[in-house]
Amino acid sequence: MNRKKIIAGNWKMNKTALEGGTLAQEIAAAVGKETVVEVVLCPPFTALESVGRAIDGTAIRLGAQNMHPERNGAFTGEVSAEMLRALFTTHVILGHSERRMYFGENDAFINRKVLAALANQLRPILCVGETLTEREAGSTLAVVQRQIEGGLQGVTKEQITTIIIAYEPVWAIGTGKVATAAQAQEVHAFIRNLITKLYGQALAQKVRILYGGSMKPSNAPELLAQPDIDGGLIGGASLEERSFLDLITAAAAVNQ
Repeated sequence: MNRKKIIAGNWKMNKTALEGGTLAQEIAAAVGKETVVEVVLCPPFTALESVGRAIDGTAIRLGAQNMHPERNGAFTGEVSAEMLRALFTTHVILGHSERRMYFGENDAFINRKVLAALANQLRPILCVGETLTEREAGSTLAVVQRQIEGGLQGVTKEQITTIIIAYEPVWAIGTGKVATAAQAQEVHAFIRNLITKLYGQALAQKVRILYGGSMKPSNAPELLAQPDIDGGLIGGASLEERSFLDLITAAAAVNQ
């Protein structure tokens, strides 16, 4: 199946509202009418509104980097799905390794977020992946299976194709290291086979699985050519216009 490639930029804790709006304007000017590749920008919460204005009327989608599962309440510093929707956000990154590592988020809590996002018409980008210790111990596939099964608890067959999976080997995030195309494809194929067991082959073939470990213009063509890699969740390379545009070009070349 020819699944539409996705290039999603995770800006993490970078860019002020002004800086984010400027970068988004530059990207929109270059690829705002791009329809071969789905482009998603995920700025910090404070820049959602300015980035949203900059991409208004284009094909680029707005994503958030996190959300709380509750609708409202005494959760200082958090934002809800409803708040994100009010800013015309369409996607939300959930379960990123940095949320798991630094903020103690577990599979059960991430699952609550996934269900809340779906209930509010947000498209989750569910992140899974192993640490270097786990990879060296040979437990990569077991870790990924646990995270996927935990994160998808309660997700129905009608909902599964709304979810985007991002495989991010933790040891390759922001380190400059990258899984080889063969290593990445092995895990992506495992993920698709697991979704096939859970939801059936027809639906599994529609689910898009992104690679999220230091993808950059130099390695993107080989990674994106793999049969089960449907795009990238981009960190550092999304903070500079030229490198991000090059990634979109690479994805478009594979899709055509």
